[in-house]
Amino acid sequence: MNRDTLLHIIRFISLILIQVLILNHVDFLGYLNPYIYIIFILLAPININKSLFLLLSFILGLTIDIFGDSGGVHAAACLVIAFFRPIALRTVFGLSYEFQTVKLSNTRFGEKLAYVILLVLTHHIVLFSLEIFNFSHILLIAKKTLFTSLFTIVITMLILVLFRRNDS
Repeated sequence: MNRDTLLHIIRFISLILIQVLILNHVDFLGYLNPYIYIIFILLAPININKSLFLLLSFILGLTIDIFGDSGGVHAAACLVIAFFRPIALRTVFGLSYEFQTVKLSNTRFGEKLAYVILLVLTHHIVLFSLEIFNFSHILLIAKKTLFTSLFTIVITMLILVLFRRNDS
């Protein structure tokens, strides 16, 4: 097992523990809850096996669902963004993604922010649409998606900047 694989395993377990033990108990303004566990999906290697990545994303979401008793909404949202991730990478990074030279730690802040915004918004739209699952509550879905996304994006960007790896 190499150093990068160990790092990803530690990141996977740490993000789950932080989410279920701390952040799931934070309800800022009554309903805002940052979902930083998706950082695992954001930072997964570009060249990871697609089937393995989808499986790990599903397990990540399912674990959050088990601890939060949320019936599979996190697993579904994680699968959607894992599936959508190559499109987001291609959209934001273009040729750098095509040639698999993208390293999130080496990208400009604006590109990193655009990538995080795309995936967090996608995750939260799926999550809250499935959680509420009632079209008559579209404004509630939009409000929860917008505010929780902003909260998650700010915290995610802080984490990515503070724990940035300086590798080439």
